[in-house]
Amino acid sequence: MKPPTSDIAFTPAVKAIQERMGSRRGYERLERSGGFHAEITPNLEAFIGERDSFYLGTANADGRPTIQHRGGPAGFLKALDPRTLAFADYSGNRQYISAGNLSENPKAFIFLMDYPNQTRIKIWGAAEVVEDDPELFAKLIDPDYRAKPERAIVFHVEAWDANCPQHIKPRYTDEQIASLIEPLQARINELEAQVQSLQNRASVSL
Repeated sequence: MKPPTSDIAFTPAVKAIQERMGSRRGYERLERSGGFHAEITPNLEAFIGERDSFYLGTANADGRPTIQHRGGPAGFLKALDPRTLAFADYSGNRQYISAGNLSENPKAFIFLMDYPNQTRIKIWGAAEVVEDDPELFAKLIDPDYRAKPERAIVFHVEAWDANCPQHIKPRYTDEQIASLIEPLQARINELEAQVQSLQNRASVSL
């Protein structure tokens, strides 16, 4: 029998703690249904398409982990097919930790956050660095984004899961705040114009 995809995270050590803490039975039900998702669904692709940043986890050959922030225009992380994600990796502080780690250990992890809607997505898989593939770069690079792409990173999805919203504090970008304020400001302007009109009428009648 094929092991459930959730075994990528639920190792024997994790399961032992789940058993001790009383959550193992619930996760056994998940495992009987196959575990985590294994392919990129339309809903996940839409969620990814709205993100302008995420966190990439890698580890070196000794297992020492690193998490790096990756940002770009909304949708810069793209689904190439139901099991593959990719993104243009733009120049930064030139430490190349993620690229170095992937050169000796392809195991990788993507963590995406939607703070306003209190949603987080975890994606397990393996990644590779691609430095010379014009056709791939053409799919990934946004010509309107003013940053220099140095490479592409292709991420092969093995499993993904959506976490519960507990403990996620909503946060909003400047653009999101502006879109919320815009109709309020328009209404304020309308009311101020009405007040000014009434004041003008009152002054004329006096």
